[in-house]
Amino acid sequence: MIPSAVHYHRKTAYDRSRMNAGGLDWSHQPSLFKTYEGVDILELPREVSLPTPWLSELLKGDAPSAGREGATMKPEDLSRILQLTYSLTARAKQSGGGDFFFRSAASAGALYPTEIYVATRGVEGLEDGLYHFSIARHGLAPLRSGDLSAYISRLLRPQTGGLQVTFFLSAIFFRSAWKYRDRAYRYHLLDTGHVLEHLILSLRAMGLPHTCTFDFDDHGVNRLLGLDETREATLVLVGTGAAAGTEPEDGPPLPELSEIYTGASRMAREEDVVPLILEMHESSCSVVHEAEPVETAAPTGPPVAAWEDLRAPLHWPERVRFPDAVFQRRSRRNFVPVPLPRQLTVSLLEGLCATDSFEPDGCLEVGFLVEQTTGFVAGFHLLDRAEQKTGLVRAGNFLHAMASSCLNQEWLKNAAIHFLFMADLESLDRRWGPRGYRHAMLTAGRLGERIYLAATSLGLGCCGVGAFYDREAHDLLGLEPGWELLYLVAAGPVKGES
Repeated sequence: MIPSAVHYHRKTAYDRSRMNAGGLDWSHQPSLFKTYEGVDILELPREVSLPTPWLSELLKGDAPSAGREGATMKPEDLSRILQLTYSLTARAKQSGGGDFFFRSAASAGALYPTEIYVATRGVEGLEDGLYHFSIARHGLAPLRSGDLSAYISRLLRPQTGGLQVTFFLSAIFFRSAWKYRDRAYRYHLLDTGHVLEHLILSLRAMGLPHTCTFDFDDHGVNRLLGLDETREATLVLVGTGAAAGTEPEDGPPLPELSEIYTGASRMAREEDVVPLILEMHESSCSVVHEAEPVETAAPTGPPVAAWEDLRAPLHWPERVRFPDAVFQRRSRRNFVPVPLPRQLTVSLLEGLCATDSFEPDGCLEVGFLVEQTTGFVAGFHLLDRAEQKTGLVRAGNFLHAMASSCLNQEWLKNAAIHFLFMADLESLDRRWGPRGYRHAMLTAGRLGERIYLAATSLGLGCCGVGAFYDREAHDLLGLEPGWELLYLVAAGPVKGES
């Protein structure tokens, strides 16, 4: 059993002198679409109108209400939510033949480990039950029938009753582990955080009240969904709406789903189970709630001599609205080394300052590196998201060195800004045990995807990087023991945009 998040993160650190250059086993490349043999798909309506707020309105809480609160949900509403959460957005030819489909949410290596399940109660024209969302067909595969809300409520911490629709986001381990091996659990969490941010913004755009929890009965939820826990596991739940009527009474235990369902978690004829991933995930299944505040007098991150107000702009110079940002989002890294206007930089930073009650408090620190950004000293800065302030940690030019630390990906040195998501893993372990690692990485994924969407809205390029020489990045930033870089997202002007 992995004793801590610190142990896993350091065990999976990349070291320049010990990189394994082994190739991929293309004969066992994982399927990117989960299917259930013999189960018919209920296709959702594709031609539906979508809400059109600006991303800045959603993040600032200024979006006009869609008037959905208290209204009966329909299949068209589910279609809107799922289109804005997880869609196929582009097609490319694979080198070995056949088509490859890109998706609206970013994913390490375009391996897309995240799956979505939907439990419905009182959705007009749709039988109560549990469904798997087929992104390929934009439809629902029925898994269980009946009102499951009482059972779901008992699996949540704290219990939440009366949800009309519950979304479950899982990760299929082998999809990412096929390429990234032990380190893949990092990408399971980041990639699921990407999809989670889309889902929360979609519900916000629809004007639907919602709740999100990272803490639940893992094994009970996985059993509900019929997952093979050695291959797939649930990472986060999101619920919306309140169905009419009284709360149902507790029913009999749910029956086990058959091999048709549990076997669907297999993505290749032969799969290597990565023990370190299973050990880390199993360790994180225990929910540990802190009994008392932890070291409240301790500094929250690298020291800052003085903080300055962000002085956010009155408006963002957005070019496209939220739905178009979702569908146009790409990993664009053909950066050009030109100064980034302060208004664009502050818009990106302001987007990161938006918080909600779902985000675990104090699990993450946000910093950024700049060299040619108007109004900011070249160097390493921190962002105080709560107070909307920035502080210079250390002046200097760091982009070239960080590009070298990120496996020598030279394109990174031309980006205007490197956003840094960092955490004190020792503190997380003391507060929440290994589950705190889930909190931090899922949150980093959420914020990283927010930068993707904001950059797309503003006509900028963006690309996330989860692969770096961990110790080199740590030392470059001058982080204290216990602190680690979790994720880096680069943004800036790219070729072809003006």
